[in-house]
Amino acid sequence: MQIPENILSLLALVTLTGASPIKTTEKFQWSSKKGLIAFGDSYTYVQGIHGHQNYSFIGDALNLAFDEETLLSNMIVQNQTATAEGGPNWLEYLTNCGVQAGLTSPRTCKKQLWDFAFARNQQHPLHHNFTVSLVNQTLQFKQYAYTPLKKFLKPKDSLIAIWIGINDINDSSQYAVDFPTFYKNLTQTLFTSVNELYTLGYKSYLLINLPPLDKTPGNQASSTPHPNATQVGWYNAALSEQASAFQREKSDVEVRVFDAHTQLSAMLDDPPRYGLMNTTNFCAGYDQPDIDVNYLKYGCPTPLDTYFWFNSGHLTSHVHQILAGQLEAWLQG
Repeated sequence: MQIPENILSLLALVTLTGASPIKTTEKFQWSSKKGLIAFGDSYTYVQGIHGHQNYSFIGDALNLAFDEETLLSNMIVQNQTATAEGGPNWLEYLTNCGVQAGLTSPRTCKKQLWDFAFARNQQHPLHHNFTVSLVNQTLQFKQYAYTPLKKFLKPKDSLIAIWIGINDINDSSQYAVDFPTFYKNLTQTLFTSVNELYTLGYKSYLLINLPPLDKTPGNQASSTPHPNATQVGWYNAALSEQASAFQREKSDVEVRVFDAHTQLSAMLDDPPRYGLMNTTNFCAGYDQPDIDVNYLKYGCPTPLDTYFWFNSGHLTSHVHQILAGQLEAWLQG
């Protein structure tokens, strides 16, 4: 029997991402979504004019509340310091919202981007007293953003995206705990927040697993990386298991876990294919205002966008752009 080409393409896509196919329903149609609502940490946060500088789109733990006018007048900032990548991140590339330098109102984008992620965020313990944990991100959204947003961006037209866990696994990598159990508890806490969003009527969820954090510049130079590849694998397995459990429990939702780990590992394994020339360290002048044109001045032999790592723990904007393209193809598939 000859398999139709469209089925072959879908099978190839699933194999490429390393993801398990989840039953397709009418709830999850990326092309028809009008907006994306995001939660997470520095891999996901974007700067807003009403946010904590270098940390958030809007507010912080000391100023969690905001009114409708503040939310709807908020603008995405795009400049060298407006993300943790030195340029647009995966969310901005995926939605094509806030990619251009300057200010962008989420409401003007074809696919709106409303980002409640907070940089340097983890579930416990918090890095700063002003950090908004994931639990409080969803609380902030529920109390102050849900009502004004649903007037023009209904839950059925929205995709919820969450990428978190990087700081949790980094900071806990040397704990004296049973890590599979510890990561199971972490991901269960994550889905407590997902359930809060579910009670508001959101049915489409995108989760992203951990990147190969055992391959950060510091870990590549160490004989005892923290976290190691096994720990990253345990966390990603726990995330996948919790997503499947939530899917079974809530029969009217669709939860997808994008395998960023596999995609990013492929970039590390074959850098030239992705226009990358350095995957082992980062440019020391990554945060300098003239780095784009004067990279040689800082001892960097090639431009910043040829690096995989932006700094000791974040990916370059160029890598985020590639990843966003892969994610979009997967969502469409």
